[in-house]
Amino acid sequence: MNRIRNRLIAVFLAATLAPLAATWWIATELLERSVAFSSTDQLDRLSRTLEQTGRTVYQQAREQLRRDAGEGRIQPTRYTGEPASWPSEIREFADAAGFERFRLSDDGKMIDLLVRRGDQVLVYSRAMEADLPTLSAQIRGARETVAQARGRDLRSGLIRTFALLVGAVWCVSLALLIFLAHRLSRPVQQLTAGLARLAAGDLATRIPAAGNDEAGRAIRAFNETAAQLEQSRERLVYLTQIASWRTLARKMAHEIKNSLTPIRLTMEEILARGAADDPRFVEQAARITVDEVETLERRVRAFSEFSSEPSVRSTTVDVNAAVEERIALLEPGRSGVRYEKQFARPTPLARADADLVKGVLTNLLENAADAAREVLVITATTAGRVSIEVHDSGPGLSEQARQTLFEPTITFKKRGMGLGLSIARNNALLCGGDLELIESRLGGAAFRLSLPATAAPALVPTRAAS
Repeated sequence: MNRIRNRLIAVFLAATLAPLAATWWIATELLERSVAFSSTDQLDRLSRTLEQTGRTVYQQAREQLRRDAGEGRIQPTRYTGEPASWPSEIREFADAAGFERFRLSDDGKMIDLLVRRGDQVLVYSRAMEADLPTLSAQIRGARETVAQARGRDLRSGLIRTFALLVGAVWCVSLALLIFLAHRLSRPVQQLTAGLARLAAGDLATRIPAAGNDEAGRAIRAFNETAAQLEQSRERLVYLTQIASWRTLARKMAHEIKNSLTPIRLTMEEILARGAADDPRFVEQAARITVDEVETLERRVRAFSEFSSEPSVRSTTVDVNAAVEERIALLEPGRSGVRYEKQFARPTPLARADADLVKGVLTNLLENAADAAREVLVITATTAGRVSIEVHDSGPGLSEQARQTLFEPTITFKKRGMGLGLSIARNNALLCGGDLELIESRLGGAAFRLSLPATAAPALVPTRAAS
């Protein structure tokens, strides 16, 4: 998500919506006030006043005609006899319900009062003082003018036009701001993504730089820094490899020298004594030479094994059974060593390569048997991990040995190459676990091999600890 662009848009919205709302309110108020004084409204009010006046005049004329008829000041026109001879309006009045009706002549100049008395109809007439037809025509014209003006709806038209104009200007401004915000924030977004890739270890990442502004200069500086880091890493990897090979070469040379020295001394002694003078000495010297050559072969094989990665085939490993099998294999050759076992119940099941696990156990058990006469093996399951601990009662490890414990180093053992624990830990890591040094319960050295546990340990019977 481009947060900088979104923040710029949010700032624009906050900075424009409030003034826009205020401008809209002021403009609409001014339009309302200005349109309120238009002639259309005045004409509407005038037409309504004239209409009310016409009704008042007509009402007064009716009342006056009724009074004059009642007081006898006006003589009526009488219709008697056969109704068939009467005018149609008189016949309709005679047939209708009611005893009195007013009518206005077609030209609006006379008003008549029709009164029914028995079988005759009396018609009283009086001239109108106001020209109602002309007044009615003027009122109708004014009403039509007002209706046409309201049909056009000047106020609504002005407001809609103003709203459309304001909305169009604001939308164009918003679109322009989104475009500019994207242009401004895009280099920052690219730089952030590049830094994330660089932090993840991708030193080959580069960002296309565009422009000479601050963002462009920052991107170019990033590219230069990434290039320098990549070169530095390549040099560092090369120097590290050279240093590793040099260290390994020194250790290999030291180990070979340890075996070549007795060979050389033995051969010099043979030359000094002579082969025919002491055959027994020659036989002993030959035996020493053969032993040292075998030692050299073992060291070369150990270094070859250390340099290669074994294939891993993960299976379900019964940890207790694996420990029992290794102890049973090694115990006949260690008659003076007492093995004690403390197994977890139910038996722990690990997900690992069985051959690699056996190799690690063999190394740990042999080292413990070489150092002490008492060996303790403990198995346990904790937080989805299976652990195997090997404790011995020997003299323990010196501080120097602890610092280089899992590194290919010089060994202090007569038949050792200094690679056993390095290979053992590497195999533990390949199985998804680890090998670490812990405090011994017997006062000597102790190691813990941890492995990933299977999802559901099964109840597998094992032999009792001896």
